[in-house]
Amino acid sequence: MKLTLGFSPCPNDCFIFDALVHKRIDTEGLEFDVQLLDVETLNRKAMKAELDVTKLSFHAYGYVLKDYILLRSGSALGFNCGPLLVAKKKVDDLSEIRTVAIPGRFTTANFLLTIALPATSGKREYLFSDIEEAVLKEEVDAGLIIHENRFTYEQKGLVKVMDLGEYWETLIHAPIPLGGIMGRRSFNGELLQKINAVIRRSVEYAFANPDASSDYVKEHAQAMDAEVIKKHIDLYVNRFSLDLGTEGRTAVELMFAKAAETGLFRSGALPLVLG
Repeated sequence: MKLTLGFSPCPNDCFIFDALVHKRIDTEGLEFDVQLLDVETLNRKAMKAELDVTKLSFHAYGYVLKDYILLRSGSALGFNCGPLLVAKKKVDDLSEIRTVAIPGRFTTANFLLTIALPATSGKREYLFSDIEEAVLKEEVDAGLIIHENRFTYEQKGLVKVMDLGEYWETLIHAPIPLGGIMGRRSFNGELLQKINAVIRRSVEYAFANPDASSDYVKEHAQAMDAEVIKKHIDLYVNRFSLDLGTEGRTAVELMFAKAAETGLFRSGALPLVLG
């Protein structure tokens, strides 16, 4: 059976899916037509239910519950790994920030910004990798950075205004759900369990053979420094990527509860995570 699979070209996703893509593991008869796309592009594709299995921001998940269900393996959750709000110079009063570059309306980063600074209205969407430059050129007052940019912003002369991951952890006392792997809710339980098992096997292989994915990761990381690549993978691929477990499930439920409390979206009666 052939399925469409979407994930980002970022090091953490390439690290997780390398074994699956290159058939280093048993895929149990499943074949995957892979699309590597920026996470916000994946979010928007999910709004049209275009992919069978896809990486998705947890923020976007709130808008596509009728079409997708979160698998237990492959997610990016954790502590001290949230998006950062950065500026060209120190900001003493957050009300001074009128325009913010965001990596997409449906990203978890934007969800956190909405929760932390609800009065922020001047949001402008950029490709995540262009945000630092937009701040440096003063196209915006501040930028919301994700992925590897959290390791490079200081080298470019930018300063941290706020750590939104730290804010969330203080507010909720749980790991921050950034992105997860979703499968079509219309698939039967047996197929969803098989897809989840294959993804888990790919993560297990990656942990057991960390150098096996090097070429695949570097191919899509482009000019990214080797040290930054390692930091990126170490930060976003962890025990929650292997399996959400009780703590990961609870973190997702707490995020949805906060979203419902603030009127962003509601989960309704649908289960959030594959059983």
